[in-house]
Amino acid sequence: MERIPHRQLRNQSAEVLRRVAGGESFEITNHGEVVAVLRPPTSDDLWESEIIKPATAVEPWTQIERHQISRPSQEILDELREDRL
Repeated sequence: MERIPHRQLRNQSAEVLRRVAGGESFEITNHGEVVAVLRPPTSDDLWESEIIKPATAVEPWTQIERHQISRPSQEILDELREDRL
């Protein structure tokens, strides 16, 4: 397993991730100390990510009233942005 500093991971993340996708693993160091291991996911890792459910709206969010606006939304946004200039 190759050991790389976090700075190399930051600067060459695309290359490192390509190599991980190809099956390689890396120990990531910070100030010379191993702080993480980067490796391809196992089937167990993928199974766990599949069982995590996305957030759903629950009370009181489902009871928020809809409001109609009298002007086009772009006009309102332009007006709000003028305050920032």
